[in-house]
Amino acid sequence: MIIIGLIAGGLTSVSFIPQAIKTIRTQNTSGISLTTYMLFTIGVALWVIYGYFTEDFAILLTNLITVMPSLTILIMKVRNSFK
Repeated sequence: MIIIGLIAGGLTSVSFIPQAIKTIRTQNTSGISLTTYMLFTIGVALWVIYGYFTEDFAILLTNLITVMPSLTILIMKVRNSFK
């Protein structure tokens, strides 16, 4: 079962990388919802904490991977919102 969790989480995690790359390259965050990315990033961070405390490797690892591009996009969105 851990393999299924790792594959599912891995695919979900990797799906955010193209958006992060595009956002970094174009510096354009106008089509990105600040509220959505705030809620999503907080939710993923909470999953990381949950995975740590429950010692669930699949949840911990995949959400650690997901939080990186999500946080990158969120930071860029916040920064661009105040320009």
